[in-house]
Amino acid sequence: MPITRLPISEQVYTELKKQIVAGELPPGTRLPVMEIANRFQISQAPVREALERLKQEKLIIGNANRGSSVSNITSKEIKEIFVLREIIEGYVVRTTIALLTEEDFRDLETIVLQMNLAIKQQDTFKIIEHDMDFHSFFYERCNNHAIVELWNTLKIKVMRFMAISNKRRTTDGLVGGHRTLIEVLRTGDAVQAEESFIDHMKSYKLIDLEEYI
Repeated sequence: MPITRLPISEQVYTELKKQIVAGELPPGTRLPVMEIANRFQISQAPVREALERLKQEKLIIGNANRGSSVSNITSKEIKEIFVLREIIEGYVVRTTIALLTEEDFRDLETIVLQMNLAIKQQDTFKIIEHDMDFHSFFYERCNNHAIVELWNTLKIKVMRFMAISNKRRTTDGLVGGHRTLIEVLRTGDAVQAEESFIDHMKSYKLIDLEEYI
């Protein structure tokens, strides 16, 4: 599986991150540098660079004398993140709804169409990515740098949870659920929109992740 586009380390980083987030590399999976280098038919230097970036994002951890492995994720951690997310996302939706333009609504509709296409293609990573794109839209529009930074930190763990959860869930209703959120946003009712987004997040039943990882 040779890589021809540059920079090489970026390609390795992106591929490994995608596999971790999508659950293809479950927690505890070892990531030997030489094995990865052989897989991509490259030298070890860009692999080490890619792994260092993944460590900084806490997607992998370094083990003494054992190299790197995919970091763990627990039900308790995810439950705490979702509690925090309800508070923050409710706020960003409430504060941005009055700013939404018709162009914004078209952008949100486009994301939903991309999500629908990913579902048809059974591309787990893309489904989750577009789901996060939809919700990230409001964090980015709230004009609060601290909230955006916090969301970017939480988002990766939310995506990992969704990848595990989606193994037991159907994607039926996912597109419709997001279109319903758009309809609520169009009413301009900030309180109703906040409640709808929180209810939407609560629809993800918090499973016992230890059963699947």
